[in-house]
Amino acid sequence: MKLHTLLLALLALSGCNTNGQQSQHQKGWEVTISGKVGYPQPGTISIMEITRSGSGWQDTIQLRSNYTFSKKIKIKEPGYYKINFYNRQVIDVILDKSNLEIYADGNSPSGYFEIKGSPDIELIRKVQNRTLAFENTPQAQQIISDFDKAQKEGNEQAMLAQQDKFFDMLKQEKDKLAAELKAEPLSLGLLNVLEGQIFDKDQHFDLYVHVAEKLKKEWPDYSHARAFIDMVDRMKKLAVGSPAPEISLPNPEGKIIPLSSLRGKYVLVDFWAKWCGPCRKENPNIVKVYNKYKDKGFTVYGVSLDRTREDWLQGIREDGLTWTHVSDLKFWQSEAARTYNVTAIPFSLLLDPNGVIIAKNLRGQALDKKLSEIFKGK
Repeated sequence: MKLHTLLLALLALSGCNTNGQQSQHQKGWEVTISGKVGYPQPGTISIMEITRSGSGWQDTIQLRSNYTFSKKIKIKEPGYYKINFYNRQVIDVILDKSNLEIYADGNSPSGYFEIKGSPDIELIRKVQNRTLAFENTPQAQQIISDFDKAQKEGNEQAMLAQQDKFFDMLKQEKDKLAAELKAEPLSLGLLNVLEGQIFDKDQHFDLYVHVAEKLKKEWPDYSHARAFIDMVDRMKKLAVGSPAPEISLPNPEGKIIPLSSLRGKYVLVDFWAKWCGPCRKENPNIVKVYNKYKDKGFTVYGVSLDRTREDWLQGIREDGLTWTHVSDLKFWQSEAARTYNVTAIPFSLLLDPNGVIIAKNLRGQALDKKLSEIFKGK
C-alpha cells in the first residue's frame, strides 16, 4: 500500500514554495532516519519538510557503499516530510520523537518500501484497516447481499432500508473507534486521521473538540496544532444548535435575497452546481421532499457554485428546481462557500424557523425522514 494513501492530509499541504530556511531547525530535538536502498540510482537522496505554506527545510542524505544510510535530523515540532530517492521514488513520513528505519526500492514510484518505528504511521494504518475491515464482516456482507438482491428486483424501498442499516452499523463502528481515539496521546498521526475523510466531523464533533482542547494545553505552539484548533473553531460556528450565518446573494434576476428573509420556515440551505454530478443526482430527492412539505412550512435556499449564469439557469431548468436560488457565480471563491467552509458539494444544512442549524447533509430518505418527524401531525 502506498504511504501517501495513508497520509490523508499531507498532499493538501504540498506547495511550490522552496524558500525554507535552516533557521527553522535551530531549536527542537534530534531523530535519526536510517535504512537501506535496494537499487541505488545515479543522483541524490533528499529529505524535505512539507509545511502548510509549501515546502520548507531540506537536505541531502548520503548513501554508504553497502547501500545503507543514517541521517540525524533536528526538528522543532512533529512534521510531515518527503524523502526523495533519485527522483524515482518519493516516500512520505511523519517525524516526531521516534527514530525511523526505512527500506526503499529506490528505482520506481511504485517500488517496495517499508517504514519501521513510526507510531504515527501505525495509528493511521490501524484506523484505516479498522474501517476497511468493517465491510468484510458477516453482518456487512449480508446487508450488501440483501441490497444487491433488492436492486435486481427493482425494490427501491428494500434498497433504502438496507442502505440505512449499513450506515447505522458503520456509524456504530466509527463511534467505537472515536471513543478509542479520545484516549490516544496527541500525535500528528491522530490529527492526520481527523483531518481526513474517515470521520463525519458533525457526527463526531465532540471528538474534535476534545482533541482541540488537549492541543491547546499540550501543543500550544505547534503549527499543525494551531491549524487543527482553527479548523475546530470554524466548525463550532456551523455546529448543530448554532445560528446559521447570514447569506445575502443575488437571485437569477439580480435581486439580493438574504437567507434570513426565509425565517419562519424550515429551510434547507443547499450548496450545489450544474457541473456537480452528485448534486444533480440528489436534486430529484430534494424536489420530491420540497413538493411534499412546501405547503407545511418547508422551503429550499439553493446556493450555486456555478461560474456562469447560463450554466446556473440551465441546471435549475433541467432539474425542475422551483425554490429560491442565489449565487455570486464565483465558483469555490463564493462568499457563501467561504462563510460556510464548503470544500465539497453537495453540502446542505437544515434550519429551524429561527434560523438555527438542526441537521447537516441529510440526503435522500434521511431528509424525508427528518421532515416527516418535524411535520408529523401538521
